[in-house]
Amino acid sequence: MPADKSITSAAQVATQLVRSLFEPTPCARNDHLSKKYDAEIWLKREDLTPVRSYKIRGAVNAMSRARENDPKLDLFVCASAGNHAQGVAFACRHFGVRGVIFMPVTTPKQKIEKTKIFGGDYIEVRMVGDYFDDTLASAKAFCAEAGGYFLAPFDDVDVIAGQASVAVEFMEQMKAVPDVVILPVGGGGLSAGVVQYLSDVAPQVEIYFVEPSGGPSLAAAVQAGEPVTLSAVDSFVDGAAVAQIGTLPFAVLKDIKPSQLLTSPEDRICTTMIEMLNIEGIVLEPAGALAVDALHDLKDVIRGRRVLCVASGGNFDFERLPEVKERAQKFLQLKKYFILRMPQRPGALRDFLDLLGDTDDVARFEYLKKSARNFGSVLIGIETDQPENFPRLFARMDQAGLVYKDITNDQALSEFVL
Repeated sequence: MPADKSITSAAQVATQLVRSLFEPTPCARNDHLSKKYDAEIWLKREDLTPVRSYKIRGAVNAMSRARENDPKLDLFVCASAGNHAQGVAFACRHFGVRGVIFMPVTTPKQKIEKTKIFGGDYIEVRMVGDYFDDTLASAKAFCAEAGGYFLAPFDDVDVIAGQASVAVEFMEQMKAVPDVVILPVGGGGLSAGVVQYLSDVAPQVEIYFVEPSGGPSLAAAVQAGEPVTLSAVDSFVDGAAVAQIGTLPFAVLKDIKPSQLLTSPEDRICTTMIEMLNIEGIVLEPAGALAVDALHDLKDVIRGRRVLCVASGGNFDFERLPEVKERAQKFLQLKKYFILRMPQRPGALRDFLDLLGDTDDVARFEYLKKSARNFGSVLIGIETDQPENFPRLFARMDQAGLVYKDITNDQALSEFVL
């Protein structure tokens, strides 16, 4: 991947620009992860910017460049359901310009309120569309009619240069050049910026790119040789669940090798979020945990080496914590759901409970007794402390002659009944 000296210079200028707003985000060796993976793991904490993600960098830089080119420009428009909206809102207030931010009507209230707080009286939030594509179309139509500047989240050279300031900082902060850098990928703005900067100042660094399994738009583009639109996207990792990689970022990333591409299962990302919260006290959103989660797949590659992970954001709504915990337990095989046929006779429930192990716990139990039938169906959820407890429980249930169906990984059925 050839270096682009103009982008490198622009990244350095962008770094000085954002420095007028906030200090460099921390970049430090993480003892827990270093011990776990027998490597020197560093975290670049973009979850600690004023808007809790790196998106503020690109928004501020692009807005500054646009105003330099047209000093009379005073209206910026964007479409976003999360971090980009907050970055644009912050930038509008900083520069004292008007902003109209379009958000899907399904956007969580917490994100809407934070966007309004960051932008204050300088922004207007418009809730349009059930799906982001509808929101984006409305935003662009309004922008064209009102004569504003549409600030794209990643398909903009100045946004890319702003995101590259992440690399400018961590290269200054680390004691030595990293052997490996792991980057989360959504639309590709951050990855493109970091890749261009490192290809100039440290071309020997190995770079890996990680996407959520439910939205591997970069992998699809690399395979096809051009950006393609995914037929379906799992929105759980909302900060990186993008149906199509950006055109400008892909121009930078198109020559990466398939071996540099990683995908993280959404449920495993949840285990990483819980681990970082419980052990390190670090709150990461799903997209912010991507790079750390990828260490699972790179453990043999990184052993004994110096590794930099970009923790890209921490805008996590704690109302989602029960879902994250549930998905983590299911991935670790510490929680299962199944439907059990239970005889309708006195003592049947007690007989089943006697089959449970000492650390097995009933987390959910729904039973409908039907007098005209000899058996009733039970939806039951069991939590335990070791994955090997479930085969033992199922063996005891088989020996007792119980009929049951494990629906833990049956997505269609579990979504309907859970």
